[in-house]
Amino acid sequence: MITGLMFKNGIISAANNISNSRQAVDALNIFPVPDGDTGTNMSMTINAAAADIAAMPEDSSLGEVSKRTASALLRGARGNSGVILSLIFRGMSKAFKGLDEAGSKDVAKAFRMGCDAAYKAVMKPTEGTILTVIRKAAEAAEEIADIQDEPLEVCFAALQAAKQALAKTPEQLPVLKKAGVVDAGGQGLVLIFEGIQSVFENNAIVQPIDGDKKEEKQSDKSTVAAADEEIKFGYCSEFLIEKEKSAGEKDPLKLRAYLESIGDCVVVVDDNDIIKVHVHSNCPGDVIQSALKYGQLINIKIDNMRYQHRNADEGKKADEAKIVKPENEYGFVAVCAGEGLQGLFTDLGADVVVSGGQTMNPSTDNILNAINQTPAKTVFVLPNNKNIIMAAQQAVPLAKDRTVIVLQTKTIPQGISAMLSFDETQDAQANEEAMTEAAGAVETGQVTFAARDSEVDGKPIKQGQMMGMANGAIKFIGDDKEQIAFETAESMIDTSVHSLVTIIFGEGADESGAQAVEQKLNEKFGSDIEISIVDGGQPVYYYIISVE
Repeated sequence: MITGLMFKNGIISAANNISNSRQAVDALNIFPVPDGDTGTNMSMTINAAAADIAAMPEDSSLGEVSKRTASALLRGARGNSGVILSLIFRGMSKAFKGLDEAGSKDVAKAFRMGCDAAYKAVMKPTEGTILTVIRKAAEAAEEIADIQDEPLEVCFAALQAAKQALAKTPEQLPVLKKAGVVDAGGQGLVLIFEGIQSVFENNAIVQPIDGDKKEEKQSDKSTVAAADEEIKFGYCSEFLIEKEKSAGEKDPLKLRAYLESIGDCVVVVDDNDIIKVHVHSNCPGDVIQSALKYGQLINIKIDNMRYQHRNADEGKKADEAKIVKPENEYGFVAVCAGEGLQGLFTDLGADVVVSGGQTMNPSTDNILNAINQTPAKTVFVLPNNKNIIMAAQQAVPLAKDRTVIVLQTKTIPQGISAMLSFDETQDAQANEEAMTEAAGAVETGQVTFAARDSEVDGKPIKQGQMMGMANGAIKFIGDDKEQIAFETAESMIDTSVHSLVTIIFGEGADESGAQAVEQKLNEKFGSDIEISIVDGGQPVYYYIISVE
């Protein structure tokens, strides 16, 4: 029989198992845009549950443990993959409701209900994904349960079927086959099932690979610690180098190459007189020493990102307890990354801005806390990223004293346009329709770099090359981000329809680069369009371009 203790230890083991392989799952992202975070999202989602149930008594019933697991997964869900994972376990918890322990039929029912919950939540289910993996696992569990009374055998059969389904995902999705990878979400689910099976079969909790010898069941790691582990390089160094003629080194490309060997998020921008440097590393002293070879340093800023995160988390926990009264008629929660964009949404009327949306998706609980801190009877939530919409929707039924409307904004420009179209004299439904219409009328361009070698429409893309995306589709590839930004914007502009272009520059770009793009667009379109430039400060995307 499957007991509550077995299930609890299984979840902890599963959290460790996927955490150990998080980066490998992230790397399965077939799209070359550098926001492939399936492994991270699923890992942080189930780690939230593992931390929550770790202190439960060993004699807790299966029904109690599974219910609490499902609740923690829901609140901690990040990204679409995290939400689907939470739905699978929510379905399972309903099957285990009221049970002290589970037999074979109960286990099979849990897999079936978990599968059904996941499929119901996805508008257009695609086979060759995590959905296929859980469906095949459920089918195998039901088949074995009809002839086998041992629940562990049912679990084993489900796991084997899940692995077989995962292996076949490239045959179901040509893009996976072309990239030579299996589905990332399916792989994450298999890792989670393997972690659980390690407990069920061998009574062995998978241990973290960081060398911590203490049993995880004795550890009540907070999600802060889990998130700290996500920070590979702890120090953010940013400064300017004033070039010196007598300097020992002249070529900034050598500096960039060295910084890339000891860190990530490297930006080295060479100008006539200065070099701008940004890098995340574990050895800021080495960064400084290497930079001094080019000249003297000015405007030096070094931040301990792990320390910042812990402090931010402490502040977040304090905020979590704060639920403000819904006094106003309307309020807004927006999700974005970058100080400039956060300030922009605040200026447009957002009550709370949730940080995230590119390299780190906020959880359902993050969004719920923001909703509860918005002093409004009706709260509009703008996810501004397609991978956050599901997590935001999960927060709707959790808000008890106010109405929550999640707008389907998939990009920053869509969110901005939606905010601008709000009319406080109209009712909630009319505003929802108007804001949704406004968001849908915006063309969005993005310029970023390729995170992996790939191929799009027969065109090869090399890792590190610039990519221009128009409404989510990769259209332009090159080495000059400003030229790519111009080509992307140019391809979206129809002067018979559009009159306003907004260029939002982020990390790795600057105002002079944005002005160069502006100049080219002015030369092309003249007075037919009005162009504005915004310092967004967003990561990952050098430029976000709005055309409306």
